[in-house]
Amino acid sequence: MSAPSDLFSGVQLGDVQLANRIIMAPLTRTRAEAHVPTEIMAEYYAQRAGAGLIIAEATMVAEGASAFVNEPGIYSQAQIDGWKKVTEAVHAKGGKIFLQLWHGGRASHPVLNDGKVPVAASPLAIDDVVHTPEGKLPYTTPRSLEIEEVPAIVEAFRQAALNAKEAGFDGVEVHGANGYLLDNFLRDGSNKRTDAYGGPIENRARLMFEVLDAVVEVWGAGKVGLRTSPLNGFNSMKDSDPVGLTQWLAEKLNDYQLAFWHLMRSDFAGEQQADVMSPARELYKGNLIGNMGYSKDEALGAIDSQELDAVAFGVPFIANPDLVERFKQDADLTEAKPEFFYEGGAQGYTDYPAISG
Repeated sequence: MSAPSDLFSGVQLGDVQLANRIIMAPLTRTRAEAHVPTEIMAEYYAQRAGAGLIIAEATMVAEGASAFVNEPGIYSQAQIDGWKKVTEAVHAKGGKIFLQLWHGGRASHPVLNDGKVPVAASPLAIDDVVHTPEGKLPYTTPRSLEIEEVPAIVEAFRQAALNAKEAGFDGVEVHGANGYLLDNFLRDGSNKRTDAYGGPIENRARLMFEVLDAVVEVWGAGKVGLRTSPLNGFNSMKDSDPVGLTQWLAEKLNDYQLAFWHLMRSDFAGEQQADVMSPARELYKGNLIGNMGYSKDEALGAIDSQELDAVAFGVPFIANPDLVERFKQDADLTEAKPEFFYEGGAQGYTDYPAISG
């Protein structure tokens, strides 16, 4: 085992050298216009370039997979050009930034996608409402993705990975969490298929790993991360054995030598309880990033004890663009304003102040 490290020390994640171990988690903020990244998004990310790594928000790999109103995509030249402004702004401040590649799956809604019915592992609707231009609407029942449609999904991720490279990102993260398409296939609570993509874990994980293979082919494993959330019940998700799933993933991911595995440790609603971090650390030989509710002190302890290689922070980065510096100075943190998480322009987005000095 290597010597204990500090939260503020540099770290090599795969092929990417980071200045510190404080990661900005992907955060959907819906400030794109017609799914094209905007100038204000470049300002927002550049403000947070002090993070060891920024993982940019969930970004659509294909048209027709929107689960929000103004989330960005990476499937058109206009989107590539918009993201170039973001990556250039972050790099100008000395930062590193990965793009999170994402398909909304059953969390997509026909109203957001020109009437297109969403696809999923199985025809099971999310038990919740979605915000649309027509107000809050219940999620619709998706249709099962046909086996012959799978190659097009994989190809969409592969092309998105190529587009992310053209846009100047330092790498990409495959979004395999929170009930979106890949996670929807992965967990047995939402995947009731009986074909090659359903049943045992190796079948349910097949789509995720086909996507991972395609993305790694584009970037190389050392510039690719994967995010999973075995416990999170968001989007009506559940697995009958989240610990077993985590253990299986750890062993499988050891074959990939990815830049990192980004593991969400808990459930947004606090309903599903288990320890998935310990078995992940025990079995996974690569770089492990922990996420969800870490305080500075807990993060320091997790790095010092080598439970984690880096820690991802979400909401604290929304209201504290200079979070790393605040942690260094042990300064107070600004409270975020949830009413501006998903709507508005600069307010609650780029207007949070940095500490002086």
